[in-house]
Amino acid sequence: MIVAVRAATPATFEIKSANLPLVALLLKSTDLAALSRELALRFGDIPNFFDQDALMIDLSPLETAASDGPAPAGEIDFPALIGLLGSYQLVPVAVKGGNPAQMAAALQAGLLPVPDAHLVSARPAALQAAPANPPPPTAAPASPSLGALVIDKPLRSGQQVYARGRDLVLLAMVNAGAEVIADGHIHVYAPLRGKAMAGARG
Repeated sequence: MIVAVRAATPATFEIKSANLPLVALLLKSTDLAALSRELALRFGDIPNFFDQDALMIDLSPLETAASDGPAPAGEIDFPALIGLLGSYQLVPVAVKGGNPAQMAAALQAGLLPVPDAHLVSARPAALQAAPANPPPPTAAPASPSLGALVIDKPLRSGQQVYARGRDLVLLAMVNAGAEVIADGHIHVYAPLRGKAMAGARG
């Protein structure tokens, strides 16, 4: 006789699937000295640009560069690369797109291979259908042009920023639950985890 035994539910833990937002670094060169210089030029004056953001290293551009030139993509010192990125408050956790030797070295350095990961656009825009017979434009009184509104501090959940009649430039992270709106364009130079709407007035 077969007796079915009910599995006991663990009292100390539960395992569920989760989605983790990642920042992606598209590595275009194995020259870490050059990378260090360019990171310093870009982020040296804003040390709090990132805030312990989880990072995926995408090696696909190296493969593309190798196919266009005579030399194959070189070796990567992943411990040094991880340390360099960590100095900018980035936490490398995953890697994709490398050749077998690069992926083996990345795995040995503690990175998780994620070959199926896809990059998403960080510049959403509001799209509106054009009317079949649009009315002729009416002349509007001339007004002084407004400069772009620059956000250089992180936006937390529940916060909203509206750039009325101007562009919006994001230099700091927009956390989940926050919202940014602009009548013009939105230029994103930091992690965007909340909602963004460009062209709010068409």
